[in-house]
Amino acid sequence: MKKKILAAVTALIMAASLAACGGSDMPAASSAAEELSSAAESLVEAAGGKEAVESLVDAAGGKEAVESLAEQGKELAESVMAQQTSGGDASDMRVAMVTDYGDITDQSFNQTTYEACKAFAGENGVDFTYYKPEGDSTADRVAMIDKAVADGYNIIVMPGYAFAGAIVETAEMYPDVKFIALDVSEYDLSTEAGTDGYSQENVYSAVYQEELAGYMAGYAVVKLGYKKLGFLGGMAVPAVIRYGYGFVQGADAAAKELGEEVEMNYAYGNQFFGDADITAVMDTWYSGGTELVFACGGGIYTSAAEAAAKVDGKVVGVDVDQAGIIDGQYGEGMTVTSAMKGLGQTVQTLLSAIRDGAWDLYKGKIETLGMVSSDDPHLNYVQLPVESTQWNDGFTEDDYKDLVKKMASGEITVSDDVSAEQPSADSVKINFQGNIK
Repeated sequence: MKKKILAAVTALIMAASLAACGGSDMPAASSAAEELSSAAESLVEAAGGKEAVESLVDAAGGKEAVESLAEQGKELAESVMAQQTSGGDASDMRVAMVTDYGDITDQSFNQTTYEACKAFAGENGVDFTYYKPEGDSTADRVAMIDKAVADGYNIIVMPGYAFAGAIVETAEMYPDVKFIALDVSEYDLSTEAGTDGYSQENVYSAVYQEELAGYMAGYAVVKLGYKKLGFLGGMAVPAVIRYGYGFVQGADAAAKELGEEVEMNYAYGNQFFGDADITAVMDTWYSGGTELVFACGGGIYTSAAEAAAKVDGKVVGVDVDQAGIIDGQYGEGMTVTSAMKGLGQTVQTLLSAIRDGAWDLYKGKIETLGMVSSDDPHLNYVQLPVESTQWNDGFTEDDYKDLVKKMASGEITVSDDVSAEQPSADSVKINFQGNIK
């Protein structure tokens, strides 16, 4: 009898786990709900009715525990079935993206977000468009959100911390519109709102552990043989700083393992695009012996790539796999790797959740996304591109997978502290230059 009850309880727990992990996967959620109901019925039958259950209170954890478990199972089944009946319909979705500093051809943040929205819309028959603010201010961004809502769009996707003020100003005004923000932190939002924290039922924001992607890139390039490095950030905002400080930490760890000293020029352009002044500084770096520059921040990579092309130098891309665009424009083989974060993956997940009636799982949340798998690097929200990274005997694809396992398990830890005015290291000699402009 006890074995039968144990089997039924096990089935109930498995079903609950499936329902909890199903997320926006409605076929899996439906199956979980059916399995949950079946398991609950089996539990009662196996126990021989109420009296038999009461006779096993000690083994089962008490009558209240059993009743609580049954009630939770009932609520979970109802919740999952409700999602099933309301999901799978994209006919009411109208998606609009609003760009930040750049545009949809920046080969970085905006373009990745735009392409992810467009791909989802095409696959699901959803109306999609984008809006580009006339200027770089909260008022300009608010104006585009107002226009999108006036045009009938009920899902607004916004990439970048600069949207914090616009979100605070418009989210409460448009409670029936769903706001998906990328890289807008709780600090950004609470600062704009003037509160200790921020949560709005129609807002979801994802921030990323850029320090982990930066670490991977820094560790990789030193192991690949590069010892004279550069970091060129866009503006010194938290996400860019995390990339940079992570890059330093990774390079430092690899240098220690190899017993070598690494040199690094470190500066911010104080803007998210390249120009003649920044290119001139990059010319100085490369002519002075810098072998590789991690160009981190929108279109600022153009200045690093222009200078690198003159001396057969190398670069590291950011946010997405930039090998295609950089190598295509400036020279084959220029991009050694890219420190990536899952912008497109996040957009797909959230839009799919809305389509499938699972928005409640995300609304009101500000989530930090990083590593979710120790075995498959492709599943992580921060990673290097396996296909385009220039592996060699110093650092192979298997070495990268081993690095990912150690980071995911906690054997390797990376600090996300960006409070210091400049980065520091033991085996990396840093020439910190502050803002170029």
